[in-house]
Amino acid sequence: MAHSKALLVLENFIGGKFVPCSSYIDSYNPSTGDVYCRVPDSGKEEVEAAVKAAKDAFPIWSSKSPLERSQILNKLADLIEHDLEAFAQAESKDQGKTITFARTVDIPRAVHNFRFFASSILHHVTECTEMPAMGCVHYTSRAPVGVAGLISPWNLPLYLLTWKIAPAIACGNTVVAKPSEMTSVTAWMMCKLLEKAGVPPGVVNVVFGTGAKAGEALVCHPDVPLLSFTGSTLTAQRITERSAPHCKRLSLELGGKNPAIIFDDADLSQCIPTTVRSSFANQGEICLCTSRIFVQRGIYSEFLKRFVAEAKKWKTGNPSDPTIDVGALISKEHLEKVRNYVKKAQAEGAKVLCGEGVDPLVLPPSNQKGYFMLPTVIAEVKDESCCMQEEIFGPVTCVVAFDTEEEVIRRANGVKYGLAATVWSSNVGRVHRVAHRLQSGLVWTNCWLVRDLNLPFGGMKASGIGREGAKDSYEFFTEVKTITIKH
Repeated sequence: MAHSKALLVLENFIGGKFVPCSSYIDSYNPSTGDVYCRVPDSGKEEVEAAVKAAKDAFPIWSSKSPLERSQILNKLADLIEHDLEAFAQAESKDQGKTITFARTVDIPRAVHNFRFFASSILHHVTECTEMPAMGCVHYTSRAPVGVAGLISPWNLPLYLLTWKIAPAIACGNTVVAKPSEMTSVTAWMMCKLLEKAGVPPGVVNVVFGTGAKAGEALVCHPDVPLLSFTGSTLTAQRITERSAPHCKRLSLELGGKNPAIIFDDADLSQCIPTTVRSSFANQGEICLCTSRIFVQRGIYSEFLKRFVAEAKKWKTGNPSDPTIDVGALISKEHLEKVRNYVKKAQAEGAKVLCGEGVDPLVLPPSNQKGYFMLPTVIAEVKDESCCMQEEIFGPVTCVVAFDTEEEVIRRANGVKYGLAATVWSSNVGRVHRVAHRLQSGLVWTNCWLVRDLNLPFGGMKASGIGREGAKDSYEFFTEVKTITIKH
């Protein structure tokens, strides 16, 4: 198609060089609805070249010491941090998120990912046991696996891509990464810094394109023994099926339908602003966002009134305005999907208390065609409703009442997902009891999104397979060997 403005054209990064592609995909600025970028529409040929480059680079990279690799990761972190504002501007424009969120969350966390794994790779230990009666000593050793296939999503583009690249290369693997075709710009910008950071050619290869073409080729490639994927549960099912004949090692971080449980002794002055943030941060496009809020009946009315009032304070508009709280959703199709959930809830008899279809959405002229939606709160919704069962992944949350601890645990666990949960109470015994019984990989009490990267991250049930973190990522990206010495 013809475009009136000069477009940013990305290229694949293979073997240390930028390589043009024979066909391209249009990428849209979510805040304006305009095409502003062209992304390679890669397929088998490009993936094959990237895997070959990664295989060729593996012997030298894997033979480097952890300290050598650590120094390179730290240098790359410094370079990204030096260009933090440029990365933040690009992430905001490409994804639709607010410039404030990109500046304070996305890019700083990408920098931290490299520094964290640059440090943690220096501190792992192996195991050793003795059998004196047998005259034997056993010990373990760990080695990098080979070429890692990394597939990252569109909601936190550089943040989650680096969460995979950093541990993979720190452990001595080489990688072929495929970012989302909807948010590829910051990955491309990172590639420009790799040589200066000292990353040898072929250690990090980035192939842009769709899941159906580039992703499928990567998943099915026989020379890619392990795959790390963050995205939808439906796509993960496809990855599992297609990778099964090769017995690939999989790490799958998937969707969530995360509950917040608010007991009548909760500190609402802390709980309400935090739960508004956990519901609507990044337009609700975070797998850890709260989309089901269970409030004990005695405080339900007060909570609802104050929660809706707080949600209405969040300003929706041009993401480049630092005073804006809610930016644009990722695409026109996704916006329509999220809106349809609200319509379904209304058709089922639920009440929309603020946001979509209730309050006016006022946008600047330049953003009239963007993919915007107000923070939306739904009440009087049944547990079996699709809005309470399915991941919406937008600025929509449902608030319902409960009576007893036993009841709310059963209802909170009554979905196919099990990624994260929050519990609000001043009763220490209760928060421990409830946390133990919730079917969630992460449980926050009286807070949200407080993370220690040393500890495991991941979900139960349909929210994923495996964990990520200092120890868990190290174990995923290495092969362990037990060696026995008789003396």
